[in-house]
Amino acid sequence: MTGVLLSINGLTKAYPGVVANSDVSFQIGEGEVHALLGENGAGKSTLVKMIYGLVKPDSGTMTLRGAPYSPAEPRAARASGVAMVFQHFSLFDALNVAENITLGMENPPPMRDLATKIREVSETYGLPLDPFRTVGDLSAGERQRVEIIRCLLQDPKLLIMDEPTSVLTPQEVQILFTTLRKLTAEGVAILYISHKLEEIRALCDNATILRLGKNVGTCVPSKTTASEMAELMVGAALHIPERNGGELGPVLLDLDNLSVTSPSAFGTSLKNITLQVRSGEVLGLGGVAGNGQDELLGALSGELISTPGAITLEGQPIGALGPVARRRLGLLTAPEERLGHAAAPDMSLTENAMLTGSVREGLEANGFLKWGKARAFAEAIIERFDVRTPGPGNAARALSGGNLQKFVIGREVMQRPTVLVVNQPTWGVDAAAAAAIRQALLDLAAGGTAVIVISQDLDELMEISDHFGALNEGRLSEILPARGLSVEQIGLMMGGAHGMEVAHV
Repeated sequence: MTGVLLSINGLTKAYPGVVANSDVSFQIGEGEVHALLGENGAGKSTLVKMIYGLVKPDSGTMTLRGAPYSPAEPRAARASGVAMVFQHFSLFDALNVAENITLGMENPPPMRDLATKIREVSETYGLPLDPFRTVGDLSAGERQRVEIIRCLLQDPKLLIMDEPTSVLTPQEVQILFTTLRKLTAEGVAILYISHKLEEIRALCDNATILRLGKNVGTCVPSKTTASEMAELMVGAALHIPERNGGELGPVLLDLDNLSVTSPSAFGTSLKNITLQVRSGEVLGLGGVAGNGQDELLGALSGELISTPGAITLEGQPIGALGPVARRRLGLLTAPEERLGHAAAPDMSLTENAMLTGSVREGLEANGFLKWGKARAFAEAIIERFDVRTPGPGNAARALSGGNLQKFVIGREVMQRPTVLVVNQPTWGVDAAAAAAIRQALLDLAAGGTAVIVISQDLDELMEISDHFGALNEGRLSEILPARGLSVEQIGLMMGGAHGMEVAHV
């Protein structure tokens, strides 16, 4: 570092009923990778929105390269040299790479010149991109490259990155880290938000920890353990999920050459998926986003109908059954998309509890809904899974992402499933809540449930899984025991290598 790039002094932002940031101060140096850590609701998102011009602070000041800095909108932030790569990409599938990048530019050059520039910048930073490829055909990692290159074309002095490795294979993570180190060597500062604490330790120079909207301390990640950082974030000792390690029981779910056509033009069809999951087993399925995870969950939930013999539950063919019939038999699912798929945004938590719990919890009879019982079910979920909300009458959209995730997972866990399939169970959830969700899944398995966890968080899968497989372009790798798998083996499985190729790494 050669000097202070961004200085944040006493930033405060309050919303009705909650103070998102309270008197937050810290500095980011030129060429520094600075981590921003905190639980869900700690104030990270509000803080970076103020830096990027999406939110106006109630009080406090910022200086950028020694000059007052108060962007009224993202355009002003970009003009000042501040760029941001969001966790959820803002790209149009039907447009090509260059067309998507054009949409984020104030005065885009002619398309031919822009395409040349995209190739030059992407190759310079080790993130090669074809400017004329349709975005809908790109992998999740390639889509992230589009977002990064769009930022780099702005010649930023500060790059904000929100959960940048959540869609990457281990090998792609190393490529990204190489790129970020090249940027910092040129003096670019990076503000890095991630729940993956080992990555923070490997990459970041300094870290600021937020708790309940306040800066509660800083640390040097390379000299601080992951558990110490987690404890700084939550203000207490972190619970480590524990496995019971019992014997596995009979096969509960059997997939035999399951093939399903994706309903989306840019989706990934499933090709001859074969697997078995036993009572008491946690099967972890990894893979970069967009390789058939949503389609697999849809095929298992009954939203996508498959051939009758391709899926059997306790020996009974269920491929032609819909979601309600499968739930009645004990096959429950929790999809990745919280708002709009797992939960109806404008419905209350009581109503959302009713949506999936009506059959197994007896929340209806003769066509009439039992609202008192549904409310009690929602209250039980809120209490057991520590969902931070005023009450079950609150709308789902009013909850933070992490709290809604706890509610959605809790709603399915508490219905005592025979088989539970969850996609991204701890997506965007802080360390303490993630540990609680993982423990709930392990407790289910210990009680005899067969659990399938689809996740892009490899640390999570290695922590809780008995066996591991990876999805790549709609195909499933060989299922291997999770214990003892190396990062290199996992990366090859996610990249499409199977069998002996993986074994001989």
